[in-house]
Amino acid sequence: MPVGVRGQVTPPALDDAPPLLRIRPPASRPLKVYAFDPTLGRTLGNVLLTHVPYEPLKPGPVGERFAVIDYDGSAKTFYTPVDLDDPHILMRSGLDPTESDPRFHQQMVYAVASETLERFETALGRRVHWRRTKNPLPPGVPNRLYLYPHAMVQANAFYSPDAHGILFGYFRAAKSDWAQVLPGQTIFTCLSHDIIAHETTHAIVDGIRSYFMEPTNIDVPAFHEAFADVSALFVHFSNKDAVLATLQRTGGRLYSTALTPESGGSVSNPMIQAEIAPDNPLIELARQFGQVSGMHSGLRSALGTPPTPADILTTVEPHARGSILVAAVFDAFFSIYMQQTADLFRTFRAGGGPANPVDLPAPLADQLAQAVRDTAVLFFGVCARALDYCPPVDVTFGDFLRALITADYDLFPSDKYGVREAVMQSFRSRGILPQDAAFFSEGSLRWPELLPGQLPYVRGLVFGDPNGLTRAEQDTDGRVLRQYARTHAKALGLTQSGPISADSFHPMFRTDERGRLRVDMVVELTQKADVLLDSKAPALGSFPMRSGVTLLIAQPLSHAEERGEPWVRYAISKHASPQREAGQRAAYAALGLSSGPARINFGLLHGV
Repeated sequence: MPVGVRGQVTPPALDDAPPLLRIRPPASRPLKVYAFDPTLGRTLGNVLLTHVPYEPLKPGPVGERFAVIDYDGSAKTFYTPVDLDDPHILMRSGLDPTESDPRFHQQMVYAVASETLERFETALGRRVHWRRTKNPLPPGVPNRLYLYPHAMVQANAFYSPDAHGILFGYFRAAKSDWAQVLPGQTIFTCLSHDIIAHETTHAIVDGIRSYFMEPTNIDVPAFHEAFADVSALFVHFSNKDAVLATLQRTGGRLYSTALTPESGGSVSNPMIQAEIAPDNPLIELARQFGQVSGMHSGLRSALGTPPTPADILTTVEPHARGSILVAAVFDAFFSIYMQQTADLFRTFRAGGGPANPVDLPAPLADQLAQAVRDTAVLFFGVCARALDYCPPVDVTFGDFLRALITADYDLFPSDKYGVREAVMQSFRSRGILPQDAAFFSEGSLRWPELLPGQLPYVRGLVFGDPNGLTRAEQDTDGRVLRQYARTHAKALGLTQSGPISADSFHPMFRTDERGRLRVDMVVELTQKADVLLDSKAPALGSFPMRSGVTLLIAQPLSHAEERGEPWVRYAISKHASPQREAGQRAAYAALGLSSGPARINFGLLHGV
């Protein structure tokens, strides 16, 4: 071993160390964030230590999947980028949460966006790719999503495909008697865990589904908003401290809109803060933003709409319509939670516990909290996987219901928790029904599963590995799928008169309830026809009328020394029809479209 200055022994460089002595990089990086937003301070587990996948980071932070660009469009200045690999920051698990330091804002958006992406990739069993609307990247250049913490002085935050990123605004709060902020205080949307997760989900859905950004019917923008809300809200139920505190102050009824006051009882005219019953933060979305926007609580709620079937027939505004879908999902979630914990409550009451407890014993609260987190992981996984079981175009709430039922059945056919029945009943009670099912039963709502050989085999398809497909494998699969679609267009419900696009194809690696690895490839095949907005006035232009099919293609199991041919397990189609054409024409006319495809503008949709 070499000798250094003053006779000290100099350790060898890491690269010179024997392989068994080298220290591997950690699997995750701990970072501090607000679990909700600054309004809750340090109460209810609001200062959260989240763990995101580890990667070396450049100041920004800039990694493989995200790049934080902190340019203030109003002040026309760049803020100093945070270096999360700085030893002083690494040792303390990131900067402490604060509203006053832009570097923490950068840390917050990176951490929550990374956490959201990891949750989706875990549930989907595959890597998510960001949508690129402009020129493709040169080989070797990472496809990053850009995050702008202080993009504009505006009460808004939105995902922009054109900017290939998420723009967060900041603004001054007006005077409000109920908002937990100072009059004139600066509100940063980049400090709301819910807003970051919501906008990242928009980017993820756009990356997964090529044409879900085209508002071809009133459900499409509402679905985008609802799905992003569902994603953000389910994160709340993974926060152990917040769940435990809320269980204690709701007597185990997590769906309650208010918590028990700290004084322990309800008071009609509270005199001190401890007698005030605060709102339940677990079922609220974007508390601070909602309060300063003139609401008494969060921007939206997990149970914001009652089970009224007629509402779906008259509600058009995307957020209000999306709230119906959100409430249906969380109605089913809370129903399953109550079913799973019913025996715990029975035991508690048999031992002398009150029927409507105010305080819960710590062992009971711990068991309830574990049930909450397990149920939340289960439900989020079903919702995320359902994206792969939707038709590739013109999605409706009814399509999503069928996708939920099929996605859960495909991996967990026994349904030992009763998820599918709970989902069916909560959707039915809010008037969300599929248009093309013969009966309202699980068997009728599931997309039909095909037998091997029922559709022609997809010969030559390469499934790659869990890290995705190489560029050469992508080229091979693209050729195979386009040729397959042209050759078997009629069997797939497509026409042979126009070109067929293989818009996306991704291998999925998932484990079913028996612990077996399931390998499938999800494929989008679409066709487009240009249709006049008004056949009597061609000058008004046209719109793209798309049809298509989502294929789930199974990698065959090997027998002895041979492997069978890949076969189509599901073919989930959306065919062209006079009804769809009329509905889509009306949707584009309502948007004032002059010509060409329209895309959801989240900047306008999210503005207040």
